[in-house]
Amino acid sequence: MDARWDRRPVRRVVAGPDAPAPGSGWPLTIPAVSQVLATGLDLPAGVTLLIGENGSGKSTLVEAIAMAYGLSPEGGSIHARHSTRRTESDLHAWLRLERSAGAKKWGFFVRAETMHGFYSYLADNPGTMPEPDFHALSHGESFLALLRTRFDSPGFYVLDEPESGLSFSAQVALVGTLSELAQEGAQVLCATHSPLLAAIPGATVLEVGPWGLRQAAYDDLEVVGHWRAYLADPMRYLRHVL
Repeated sequence: MDARWDRRPVRRVVAGPDAPAPGSGWPLTIPAVSQVLATGLDLPAGVTLLIGENGSGKSTLVEAIAMAYGLSPEGGSIHARHSTRRTESDLHAWLRLERSAGAKKWGFFVRAETMHGFYSYLADNPGTMPEPDFHALSHGESFLALLRTRFDSPGFYVLDEPESGLSFSAQVALVGTLSELAQEGAQVLCATHSPLLAAIPGATVLEVGPWGLRQAAYDDLEVVGHWRAYLADPMRYLRHVL
């Protein structure tokens, strides 16, 4: 892509000059993290999905990239600054983001496990526009309300397992929102377990595991294969735990 027309908020993630050697303690022992520090990570336009098991490093990476962009580790826009308990790694300090000149600087980070704290932050720091009473809504309802009020312009959107607590129909709505954002020029980075989100049309899918990061087709994803097999014959899996 011609740099004059490249408007991606983040073109590439690379190791900064202060990054320690790969493998020297957590989280550098995670293959995906080690790979990004060693060879970098290109972020294309549109939606990029990191899909993998718990502990594979996908959430560690998206959290660090969000923080390197200037977003709060507990969620929110570039203006949000709230904290309940520090759980993030130091990885964000070892990353450098290559940005596009003239790209939108707006960004938003959604982290499922800290949504309650973010809603409290919004209640304690009201803006000029009326807000939904997020705490009065269910998790799914509050998330959909957040989509309506925050996911509405080009920028850099980072999501960590947003499907947590969402029903099937709510996940379908999320697919629609992320697809629409991408069509309008936004860039999305999302860590997920959901085979439903993995099917976002046109998304770049990176499977995360002991191998590090690898691009994968939808039908080749391990999570898709497991869900298909489970729905076809649940006892194939449940006999091992019941």
